[in-house]
Amino acid sequence: MTGNREIHLASRPQGWPTEDTFRLVETDVPTPGPGQLVVRNQYLSVDPYMRGRMDDVKSYVAPFALDAPLDGAAVGEVVASESPDIAVGDTVLHGLGWREYALLDATSARPVDPSLAPVSAYLGVLGMPGLTAYAGLLEVAAMKPGETVFVSAAAGAVGSLVGQIAKLKGAARVVGSAGSPAKVERLRALGFDAAFDYHDGVHESLRAAAPDGIDVYFDNVGGDHLEAAISALNLHGRVAVSGMIAQYNDTEPPAAPRNLALVIGKRLTLRGFLVNDHNDVRSAFVSDVAGWLREGTLSYDETIVDGIENAPDAFLGLLRGDNVGKMLVKV
Repeated sequence: MTGNREIHLASRPQGWPTEDTFRLVETDVPTPGPGQLVVRNQYLSVDPYMRGRMDDVKSYVAPFALDAPLDGAAVGEVVASESPDIAVGDTVLHGLGWREYALLDATSARPVDPSLAPVSAYLGVLGMPGLTAYAGLLEVAAMKPGETVFVSAAAGAVGSLVGQIAKLKGAARVVGSAGSPAKVERLRALGFDAAFDYHDGVHESLRAAAPDGIDVYFDNVGGDHLEAAISALNLHGRVAVSGMIAQYNDTEPPAAPRNLALVIGKRLTLRGFLVNDHNDVRSAFVSDVAGWLREGTLSYDETIVDGIENAPDAFLGLLRGDNVGKMLVKV
């Protein structure tokens, strides 16, 4: 352990982030104090919500500080410990990514078992994206067997799981949108009943894919996707709003949705949610997902970028939609 490399926020982006938004900084490997750990990160997560934290605005989570390391979910091996509860050699999940070595309180680390699944899975299908998909679909949108579900950004870490979980829980029809023909083909291979490239037109494509309308929309995109979903939703339809990645880099207010008045006559429910509000279903989520993985009825994809120095490229690629499934950085 001769040195540590971290990615710092060098400037606050106006619109799309660029390479100049980030800075690679070399520091010393930290030394743990009482009750602390040093973790050698193996994988770190880049996620769409991180774009909002680059702006200095009040939100549900504090903005990233300038000239300081970014943070986010990571998994790694404990290389030094001053805690009686976690030993050197243990694998832990924690929230100090974007660096090679993390110093953290043992109470903020959650041990995981690398013999049950690859450690990267704890950042995806068995982690925050998986729980987001599970809770958003079943708790927030309250999907019922026999319903039709539409998922945007359906080839991403969350959307690809939403569609599969919907089928496993009895949805009659699942429709997904994605950003390329290759991603559309992947959705069909995952069991989606219909899928389309949103570049071909969201409104028209959704009408063709769900001619009898939809009952649930899982929104990762916002904008024209949300507008199209409102038009397609049946009476008492529900929308679980997980993200709106289409407008994260916009500098002007979005034009859509322009049909919000339909919410009244259709008696629709649009509900935003944060995954941390649903930790009460974590045990059910882990039980269901672990079982599906064992049975081979649930699949997941990962797009892995090598090297901490390439974490900014991974994040920018995520915003462009370069990933299939979970975007990760292998440290």
